[in-house]
Formats: sequence, structure tokens, C-alpha cells
Amino acid sequence: MSYIKIFMSTFLLFSLLAACSSTSPQQTKQASLDGKPIHHTHSGYQNHPFVETAASKPISFYIRRAWDSIFVPDIPDGHQLTALQSMQLLNSIDGDRVTWLGHASFLITTSDVTILTDPFLSTFASPVSWAGPKRFVDLPIAINELPPIDIVIVSHNHYDHLDDKTVRELDNKNEIHVVVPLGLKDFFIERGYSKVTELDWGQSVTVEGIEVTAEPSVHDSARSTSDHNDTLWASWVIESAKQRIIFIGDTGYSDTLFNVIGDKYGAFDIAILPIGAYEPRELLWMSHTTPEEAVSIGTDVRAKTLIASHWGTLSSLSDEPLFEPPVRFMKAGGDSGFSDKDLWIMKVGETRAITPTNN
Repeated sequence: MSYIKIFMSTFLLFSLLAACSSTSPQQTKQASLDGKPIHHTHSGYQNHPFVETAASKPISFYIRRAWDSIFVPDIPDGHQLTALQSMQLLNSIDGDRVTWLGHASFLITTSDVTILTDPFLSTFASPVSWAGPKRFVDLPIAINELPPIDIVIVSHNHYDHLDDKTVRELDNKNEIHVVVPLGLKDFFIERGYSKVTELDWGQSVTVEGIEVTAEPSVHDSARSTSDHNDTLWASWVIESAKQRIIFIGDTGYSDTLFNVIGDKYGAFDIAILPIGAYEPRELLWMSHTTPEEAVSIGTDVRAKTLIASHWGTLSSLSDEPLFEPPVRFMKAGGDSGFSDKDLWIMKVGETRAITPTNN
């Protein structure tokens, strides 16, 4: 197929995705339902403190996204491990550990429980299998070679964080405990999972000794043109006997929100923070943080180690140079008083041991 045909078919798909995320009446601030938290509305959910959930994007933005998705970018040496290297490293580290599978998908093992975050382990972050935002790095560990998964947590339902193919192909569905924001239970039940818990912000569930709590983020949700903000989005606090971790799949910045989380928990051993997909700012400020804002979140929640997420995997989400985010993240972290050893820019497929610190 010629580049022109590929571009046109891909552009049509991005146009559909544009319709899914364009501004709608649902994005205006709404009164909360009687007896319900203020982020509940008659039509779904909204951010609190209120931030509009998406900006209408010009057609030129989607033309750039479609064009970028066609070509494989130059990948710096050392950005990703081979499948063999990934498996060898994973199997060489006992105890608590974290593995980056790309984008916002991590394996977190703590107190002998393994958690998979935001399962996107496919080629395209899209409703179809042939076009859309494309993974430009190889999947470091095949789905059928992942270690046994005990818990899956999902921050929200966008395609780059919740992938249908990945969810369908995970082994031992009846044994996996799935924890999701409000409105996403049926997605997993329909795909063969039986242990699914929906949580609102501030609610918790304990699974195999791990307490998982939903906390706010600044974002939105949609998988089609008709379901904007029908389901909730969340940050996740993971607490074991050894670790307190906050995982933020996607968010805009709010000093009020994240300082409240910091005050509530006191400190975190690890914060997994999104650092990519932030340009142009006038279109993405309300849903994606810059690297500097990600570091600010780490400071706000009193985290000791910051792990960079949501970058270096998909080529067509935004306008910034693909390998700019980690450079800015390291500089911002240093300027904020973090040492290099506490700022983790992981390789795709890399596993690192995590050790608890005194909270």
C-alpha cells in the first residue's frame, strides 16, 4: 500500500478519534447530583476541582498525528531491551520490583503480589487493529510470557491505557482481581473476568493483602463518539506491607488536588508519573502534564522516587520531540532537589528492584 493510501486511511481513523474527544456540552461544569460527590453529574463525571476535560482540536493536529503514525522514528541506543534481555532481567530480581512494558503499562511486584497497570500491550492504541497511534518499540515481554498477574488496575478507558486485545489475551482471567474506576466493570465482565471491583475516588479495596485506593486525577474518558465522560478516571494508591506507591496513568496538573493527596498519605516510596504527550499546551494542558509538572506532582505527594511513564512508546500522540520528555524530567527533578538515583528513566523492558524507605 502506498504512503498516500496509508495516510488517508489513518487520517480517517484519527478523525473518528477526534470526534471522540472533541468538546461537548458535557464538558461544562455541572451541578452535582443530590447526595453524590461533586464530580458526579447527570451525564457522567467531571474533574474536581473543575477543569474542562478536553479541548476541541483543529484538523491540522490530527493530520500531524496521522502522518507521524506512518513512520518509525529513530530510536536512541539503549532505549529498549530485547525480549531475551527483558526476561533475563525480570527473572534475575527477586522480591519487590517494577518492570516498564512501555507507555503506562508496568508490572509492579510487592509483597509477592504482581500488579499490571493500564494494560496496553498491542501495536495500535485504537478501536481497530490496523491504524491509529502506533507502538514504535517492540513489546518487551509477550503477553503469554508475563508472570502470573494477581491484580490489574486501570486509570481510565482511553485506548492507550485500556486495550481490548490485551485484556482478552491475559491468562487466568478467573484468578485476576481487576480494580477499575466507576463504569468499567462491564468491560471486563464481558471479556471473561469474574473478580472486578469498581471504585469511586476515596474508596479502597484490599486484595491479597494489598490495599488499592482510587484518588482523583485531572482527565476525561471516552472510547466512542457517544460515551464522553460516562466512566470515571483515577489515580491509584497501592499500599503493601513494604511499599506505598502512587500510579498516575494520565493527568493534567492541579496543585490543589495533588497536595491534598500528599497531605492525606504523608509520603510515598514511589510515584509513577506521566511525562509525555504535552504539546501543544493550549490543547493538552487539561489532560497531560509536562515533565516539569510531573515533577511538581512528585513533590506535592511527597514521593521519594519518581518513575517516568507515558512516553517513548507511541509515536503520534502529540507534537513534542519524542525523546525530549526525559531530558526535561531529569532537569526539573534536579532543580527540585531530587538526586539522579531517585529519578528513574527506565528502558522499555527494564526491571528494577524497589526497596522500601521509612514513610
